[in-house]
Amino acid sequence: MADPFNVLFLCTGNSARSIMAEAILNQLGAGKFRAYSAGSQPKVRVNPRTIELLQSLGYDTSDFRSKGWYEFAKPGAPYLYFVFTVCDNAAGETCPVWPGQPMTAHWGIPDPAAATGSPAEIALAFKGAYRILFQRLGIFRALPLRSLDQLSLQSKFRDIGRLDGKPPP
Repeated sequence: MADPFNVLFLCTGNSARSIMAEAILNQLGAGKFRAYSAGSQPKVRVNPRTIELLQSLGYDTSDFRSKGWYEFAKPGAPYLYFVFTVCDNAAGETCPVWPGQPMTAHWGIPDPAAATGSPAEIALAFKGAYRILFQRLGIFRALPLRSLDQLSLQSKFRDIGRLDGKPPP
């Protein structure tokens, strides 16, 4: 079996969306992918609602921590094949130079940590972000990555980023 593809998910705070994406892809893509997450301005800790949601869905959250993206740009960092931004702020920032010159795409998702309202409404925002990520990552995992050329892959990555999480008509 070939080595797994290393994938980095970026967000500004690395406390909700990027952590969810890391968890989902490490579970869905076990053996084919190794997912990581980081932020340009990492929070002190992962958002407790993110941890709560992931634990309720059966994910092991013991190793999750907010980390800076420079951890993945320094010598000895994992060779990255793909880097996806999952928040609009991170997409607009100047990223470090990544080992391996990975393919990149923006998969913007509303920030559940910015949700306001009742506890139920906030929980719904977290579940909505998770659902969109799960759908996108399921499609990503199914792509025949080793048989598609770079231009085709880049186009498919952009298409995945346009999915809004609603079921197809």
